[in-house]
Amino acid sequence: MKTLLVALLISSLFASGAIAAGTTVDYQIDGATYEGYFISPAPDAPLILLIHDWDGLGQYEIRRSQMLADQGYAVFAADMFGKGVRPEKIADRRRLTSALYQDRTTMRNLLQGGLTAAAAQGANVDNAVAIGYCFGGAVILELARAGAPLKGFVSFHGGLSTPEGQNYAETKGSILILHGTADTAVTMEEFAQLAKELEEQKIVHEMITYSGAPHAFTVFGSDRYREDADRKSWQRFLDYLQETL
Repeated sequence: MKTLLVALLISSLFASGAIAAGTTVDYQIDGATYEGYFISPAPDAPLILLIHDWDGLGQYEIRRSQMLADQGYAVFAADMFGKGVRPEKIADRRRLTSALYQDRTTMRNLLQGGLTAAAAQGANVDNAVAIGYCFGGAVILELARAGAPLKGFVSFHGGLSTPEGQNYAETKGSILILHGTADTAVTMEEFAQLAKELEEQKIVHEMITYSGAPHAFTVFGSDRYREDADRKSWQRFLDYLQETL
């Protein structure tokens, strides 16, 4: 029901012209089809590459994309699973994300494919920041470690651990971590370890935690949602975009 209400709200805003209309985008990576979402309020607008949570690209990512378009940013929400693959069962979500965690080369190829697809839509990939939620937060840190030439990387309640054999030596942009202090899925010990790694590599970074906020604290309508932490983290993110792009 909540998903339906969000969809109806977005449809009514499209009809009124209150927000720019986005579009789904089919693109190919290694012979497989992926389905992203692109929206741009103006030609050559700064770009946000958005990576979804473990349930795939859905209404939540579309809503966040619309919110960013309202602020003047183009958004390409990339697909990490494949067209039509939007897992509803926890077991399927774990299977899909685990496969990518165990195959970082494929993860990086999918990220590059998303950037290529965004560029094909006319997006300004030379003036871009990547963001991700939960699983997506872990994914954009992989993009940072890969040395992608983006200006920034932002994780909302994402995974923070660094895979064995990796580091941030090649990272080009700054990093913003927005995390819940009450997150038991991604602990404060992992948060502190990442801070040490970024400092050792002299990566420009900012890391914020929000009291009482559990994992997935920005997900509208869920029992984990924390309005105060969502509002504060979103505002810091918007300020970061103004500073960075």
